[in-house]
Amino acid sequence: MSNLKNIEPLQDFNWEEFENGSTAGVSRDELQKAYDETLNKVADHQVVDGKVTSVDKKEVIVNIGYKSDGIIPASEFRYNPDLKVGDIVEVYVENAEDKKGQLVLSHKKARMSKSWERVNAALDNEEVVTGYIKCRTKGGMIVDVFGIEAFLPGSQIDVHPIRDYDVFVGKTMEFKIVKINQEFRNVVVSHKALIEAELEAQKREIISKLEKGQILEGTVKNITSYGVFVDLGGVDGLIHITDLSWGRVSDPHEVVALDQKINVVILDFDDEKKRIALGLKQLTPHPWDALDSELKVGDHVKGKVVVIADYGAFVEIAPGVEGLIHVSEMSWSQHLRSAQEFLHVGDEVEAVILTLDREERKMSLGIKQLKEDPWEAIETKYPVGSKHTAKVRNFTNFGIFVELEEGVDGLIHISDLSWTKKVKHPSEFTQQGADIDVVVLEIDKENRRLSLGHKQLEDNPWDTYETLYTPGSVHTGKITEMMDKGAVITLNEGGEGFATPKHLVKADGTQAQTGEELEFKVIEFVKETKRIILSHSRTFEEGKDDVKKAAPRKAAPKKEAAPTIQNVAASTTLGDLDALAELKAKLEKGE
Repeated sequence: MSNLKNIEPLQDFNWEEFENGSTAGVSRDELQKAYDETLNKVADHQVVDGKVTSVDKKEVIVNIGYKSDGIIPASEFRYNPDLKVGDIVEVYVENAEDKKGQLVLSHKKARMSKSWERVNAALDNEEVVTGYIKCRTKGGMIVDVFGIEAFLPGSQIDVHPIRDYDVFVGKTMEFKIVKINQEFRNVVVSHKALIEAELEAQKREIISKLEKGQILEGTVKNITSYGVFVDLGGVDGLIHITDLSWGRVSDPHEVVALDQKINVVILDFDDEKKRIALGLKQLTPHPWDALDSELKVGDHVKGKVVVIADYGAFVEIAPGVEGLIHVSEMSWSQHLRSAQEFLHVGDEVEAVILTLDREERKMSLGIKQLKEDPWEAIETKYPVGSKHTAKVRNFTNFGIFVELEEGVDGLIHISDLSWTKKVKHPSEFTQQGADIDVVVLEIDKENRRLSLGHKQLEDNPWDTYETLYTPGSVHTGKITEMMDKGAVITLNEGGEGFATPKHLVKADGTQAQTGEELEFKVIEFVKETKRIILSHSRTFEEGKDDVKKAAPRKAAPKKEAAPTIQNVAASTTLGDLDALAELKAKLEKGE
């Protein structure tokens, strides 16, 4: 308070003039007018230039010569990362003085007010503009150009295909306006268009110097299922999948990666040099040329199955060196089979070299040679008379083909299946895949075939039948099958016989039927053809008295087979008057 006591009013201050509104002879109105003229006259909703006085991450302060500075969010200047203090920028006056007395400015609206004229002028003049990539959208990016949201197609970002769009978000780049839709006010921009002209010049220079056999460095641009596209510096070439490696390639990704720099050789190109064929494997020696010179027929090699077909499998024993194992060299078996039954792609196998042609770069291999040929010692393992169990493989009308072991086949003839049963077709006797006991009858080593028998495992019952079924002997049998020409009779002692219809007439004159069990007399036995002819009627006809036997007319209907009976009668009843009389009557009639 003591300091205030020392303060005294100016002695010469003219309080009268101050009270009258003037100072030093100048009126207050004049002072107000002078003050107003030192400031810009700012009206709302106009665009003016301002000077950046401060820049930080959140806001930019701009002086437009008004009594207060305007504050603009820094986000409105994202398109211009190089903004600095002292730069002149356009601003839009939103409000010269808000409730807080603050000047409210917008840079975004200032740009927008003139942006449509600017983009149209840039298109007409082919002007290069700067834009800020705001975000991703379907098919490309959204770019801020003069405050307008323009579309940047993904194909127009670069000359190379873009795999990751996100790395471009937030970047400021130069663009060329390529299309404007006036009606919808849509703008399309391109960055690719800016660099294409330069690349086109490079491309022409590269193409003019292309030569077959030339080695160039390139960058892997794209990988497809059929090959790899390589950028040679503005010119693209294709390495076909077959030219990537001397070995088989199922997926080009196994050999190269995107953006990888590789050396390639030019294999070919068209007259206009638009299609360029490149090679990668040609930069290394052919694997066949590097193949061990000591390798020879008979050597064992190891490899992996790379391709398989019905006729065989290709085995890669070294990258680019393959040998074929034909299906016939996979097994000693003679059956026609598919290679897929023995091998699969990816299998690691050992094989024997069968042929080797270095000039033709071909090799044939075998895997059955790793096992002993079963036919080498066939006489020892399967001697004639030896008994074995075989597997039924297939049937024919004349027999059954069986397999004793892999590579050893044999045939059981239909006649060697059973001593007694008459087999019409082998499929009646057994079925495919079933086991069957056999005995070796004959060896044909040259044709790799065995003759086998099944019935020979048992004694021939016909040796017994020969002594049992003598002509004239009577036996009990059952009618098991009836046919037009007669009936099949199964004899109780074993074996089957045959009787014609007239020999199936019973004593009461009726015909015998299937399932009946009757007495039968043997009238013929032939061992070689396994034939037994039987008669039921004979069992009671020959027991009649001589008067009835002598009556040719009554007996005639039942004695039509007299010529056949005569052979039997020679060993039984040579004095059969009925038979002789009937024979004589037939001869006289010319029968």
